[in-house]
Amino acid sequence: MNLWNQLLGLWKAPRLAGPAAALYEAVVRQARQPAFYAECGVADTLDGRFDMIVLHAVLVIARLQPHAGLPRELAQALFDHLFTDMDHSLREIGAGDMGIAPRIKKMARAFYGRAQAYQEGLAQGDAALSEALLRNLFRGEDPGAPRRTALTAYVRREHDALSRQSLDRFLAGEVQFGPPPSPGSA
Repeated sequence: MNLWNQLLGLWKAPRLAGPAAALYEAVVRQARQPAFYAECGVADTLDGRFDMIVLHAVLVIARLQPHAGLPRELAQALFDHLFTDMDHSLREIGAGDMGIAPRIKKMARAFYGRAQAYQEGLAQGDAALSEALLRNLFRGEDPGAPRRTALTAYVRREHDALSRQSLDRFLAGEVQFGPPPSPGSA
């Protein structure tokens, strides 16, 4: 971890570091489910994996963000943890110090753009959500109607399921995701 991230960590509420890390681990574990790549057509690339992490993080943050106090702070801590991990990952794959900041900035813009698109899609209906997934998760490459339908239904289902999970569970670093979609049975 670089010095900047260490200094930023000094100002974060220590009580949220553990829950944020645990939520992030759950997000990554869900995003790495092989079915998303093998069955749903998400590209099994660095970009595809980043996009799956963003999708699941957005769903968790959307659950926490509207609430004042600790839930909102936890949403921010999860976001911060995600980008600290992205910084670390870029360094591991050999990105030089001078190239890290612009890449992280680009990734943060992508995160915010996707978050807005997914939230608007969830609010506007399945057609809008499907279009947001096509543009962002599939980067314009249509995986076919069964896959899009299955992933749209999955995102809607997870959004609804997360809204029913207790905020206390999130504050304890616990989140429960359902199984990945199966386009063949959609």
